[in-house]
Amino acid sequence: MLRPPALRPGDTVLLVSPSGPTRPERVARGVELLTGWGLRPVPAPHAYARRGYLAGADELRAADLNAAFADPQVRGVICTRGGYGAQRVVDALDMAAVRRDPKVVAGFSDITALQLALWRGARLAGVHGPGAAWRDERTPLRSAESLHAALMTTAPVTVAAVPGEETFGVRVPGRATGTLLGGNLCLLAATLGTADMPDLTGAVLLVEDVQEPPYKVDRMLTQLRRAGALDGLAGVAVGQFTDCADGWDTTVVDVLTDRLGDLGVPVLGGLPIGHGLGQLTVPVGTEAILDATAGTLTAAPAVR
Repeated sequence: MLRPPALRPGDTVLLVSPSGPTRPERVARGVELLTGWGLRPVPAPHAYARRGYLAGADELRAADLNAAFADPQVRGVICTRGGYGAQRVVDALDMAAVRRDPKVVAGFSDITALQLALWRGARLAGVHGPGAAWRDERTPLRSAESLHAALMTTAPVTVAAVPGEETFGVRVPGRATGTLLGGNLCLLAATLGTADMPDLTGAVLLVEDVQEPPYKVDRMLTQLRRAGALDGLAGVAVGQFTDCADGWDTTVVDVLTDRLGDLGVPVLGGLPIGHGLGQLTVPVGTEAILDATAGTLTAAPAVR
């Protein structure tokens, strides 16, 4: 595992858009936040490009990522947002540059595809947390503090299950230890059959999603089960499943309980990790302890 250096005041971080197009006014709020931490956030050359639902052509998005990985002055990569498109560029990444000078990469949602590729190609630990296109109404002070701690300190990260979270009732008691892998469920399912799909044997799997009705969550988890991807898991950390409802009586909590509850491993829901209000940050690719009995997920830092 490669654990990049923690960010320090004065460090330059490149703001990249590997997936969908972003809004400059939201990135401006993120720049303000990062600057307040003493960092020097710089938008990548094509951070505001657009080609339909993509943040510019594939070659431009890949070029921004590779420029960040190759530039010794850039000490971190913070994605502006998710959306769609990271899978289209991950095969063009310069993994040799990543291995030569590992840098912390932060983002979530579609950025799961990027972090899975970096784990496969360089064993780079990453940060699953809000992007630079910041929205104070969804990511308040506690969200900012959580991201700051994950990027700029070397303390372990502990996230506790919250009774108010919709998935809080998804639980199988027990304690598990393993590498924390995963992120967005949709991207994890879409990675099946590619070189980037990680071996989850002995891992703690993190899953979260947004605007996926229960039957689609069922389909994705069933696909992972049938493919054998969940065989040998150590445990499952269930984050936020935001706006995942339709007109049927079966809820997303019902689906998660049905599809994860019989795996024979600890399962902990109610974690404020994902697309919901108060999203918290967690390292991925590091050793984690899932204590479903106590209701906590503790992960080793992604930075050193």
